[in-house]
Amino acid sequence: MRRLLIVALLASTAAAPPNDPTADAATPADPAAAGTAAAPATAAPETGKARVDLPPFAAVLAQMPTITDSRAWPELGEEEAWDAIIRAKPEGRQMARWNYAGSLIRRGMGAQALSVLEVMAQDDEDLALAAPFQLATGAALVMIGHYKDAVEALSLPELEQNAEACAWRVRALAGTGDTAAAARQINCAVPAINGRTPQDRKPFTLAAARGAIAIGQGRPAIAWLKLFGEQDAQANVLRGKALLASGDPAEGLFRLSRAELSGAPEVRAEAKLARIEGELKLHRIDPKEGIKQLEALRYGWRGGMIEQGALRLEYQLAQAENDHRSALRSAATLFRYFRPDGDSAAMLKQIQGWLAEMLAPDSGTPLPEAAGLYWDYKELAPAGAEGDALALRLAARLEDAGLYPRAAELLQYQLLQRRQDVAQGPLSVKVATLFILSGDPVKALDTLHATEQANYSDGMRFDRKRIEAVALYKLGREAAAMAALDGVPGGAGVRSEIHWRTRNWGSFITENEATLPSPGALNAPNQAIVLRQAVALAMLNQEAKLQALRARYAAAFKSLPSAQAFDLLTQPSTSIDPARISKAMAAIPAASPTGMIGDLLDVTTS
Repeated sequence: MRRLLIVALLASTAAAPPNDPTADAATPADPAAAGTAAAPATAAPETGKARVDLPPFAAVLAQMPTITDSRAWPELGEEEAWDAIIRAKPEGRQMARWNYAGSLIRRGMGAQALSVLEVMAQDDEDLALAAPFQLATGAALVMIGHYKDAVEALSLPELEQNAEACAWRVRALAGTGDTAAAARQINCAVPAINGRTPQDRKPFTLAAARGAIAIGQGRPAIAWLKLFGEQDAQANVLRGKALLASGDPAEGLFRLSRAELSGAPEVRAEAKLARIEGELKLHRIDPKEGIKQLEALRYGWRGGMIEQGALRLEYQLAQAENDHRSALRSAATLFRYFRPDGDSAAMLKQIQGWLAEMLAPDSGTPLPEAAGLYWDYKELAPAGAEGDALALRLAARLEDAGLYPRAAELLQYQLLQRRQDVAQGPLSVKVATLFILSGDPVKALDTLHATEQANYSDGMRFDRKRIEAVALYKLGREAAAMAALDGVPGGAGVRSEIHWRTRNWGSFITENEATLPSPGALNAPNQAIVLRQAVALAMLNQEAKLQALRARYAAAFKSLPSAQAFDLLTQPSTSIDPARISKAMAAIPAASPTGMIGDLLDVTTS
């Protein structure tokens, strides 16, 4: 609320016309009154009043004396700062704001300082190029715990050897967990840290101690921590870590135990993690016990560097124990919630290798367990062709077991990771096919529509259209299915399959006639094409066409198992004999002329 009030009042002073007598008004008696007074001015843009263009300030600020320690920040009281802002002419308003922001930083009021700096930047974007402005922004961000943003703000080359900037970078880097980088800033930061009062020095000293411990400099860290009392739990955590690092394990573990007893919850969790790590290094507990204690710690504490550190330690222990399941579990949580830097590429490559081993058909992992493993850790699976191959192998096992919905869901995830990659094409056909086998043509259509793109080859587009036609037929949309097959090579065969199933004999004869084989190529599917044509002609009593069919194929059928069926269907007859046709139909080879498409058309829809 306080931050919003500051923004409102600062913006209102910028909107006042140059000769507005209210610009010289006295400071309101309290902040609430200031907010009330500011309200009409903040509405100025909506009522047509022009916003005052303030003179550029970035160059002026950059030319001011460099801030190299805490005493260089402006020192103003609250009322004095507000009075200066309200009374300032346009040419002096940014300077008044800067003095106020600096005084807030000096007083440790980071959120309020950041609000003032944001208003300043709205009137002069070039302020982001001024080293003092970025130093102030970085300091304010550290105070509110936005450490990564603070590191970025403090990264200007002009601030590289600035002691005050180094001091704030120590805290920012320690806050991100990059304590080794924080340690590299300590020598530069020492003058600015030592120039502070003992009370103001504490957060900087704690961050510096963390950095020193990270690079194995335990003794200097212990010396710095003398600033804190013996009962200070947070200092005892660092003392314990420093003593462990410097070769005094008994005293180190004792300090950590004291912190576990008396600290705030976060301090106790950090102390417990440090104690577990220390006991592991000293071989006082074995890795399995360490993993057990780390899991108990994470059960009671979630988030931040403590959980991240516990997960990393769990991963290392599981890796050492060759426990790939536990390592996968820890790594998955790390990648989901913490996006680890540094060794993340090597870690990801390692766990992808383990995942591939456990999901391989010859791994011995039972199919339900393998499917569960993939689903639990699917975001860790390899990308691209390697990931497709892994998913397709597992999907094939599920398909062979008749678990079509599971196979479809598994491949659908892989498909969606492809975004607009042309490899979506074959995957989309496979996923849509599995959804049809699952009895869910709606999801099959949704999959095809969601992966539509212009870059597919003609062959790929035709494959997708055939599956689309099947899905539409399964939904009872026969006309739409026929339309989907327009211009598709082999479309006549699919259309004839649909007409065969719907007993649309006239349309079947027309479509099937185009697919009739030569007499010398009567394999099982081609026999079915000819025999189906004979059935349709017989059903419509088209005797002339039936006899022409008999004349064309009689010699070819004589040596085939289906010869009797062909003879029954094509015998000259003046009337339809249902018994004769039924007997002949039963003898038609089961092999569908359209292969897999025919099988899909026969699937029952749920």
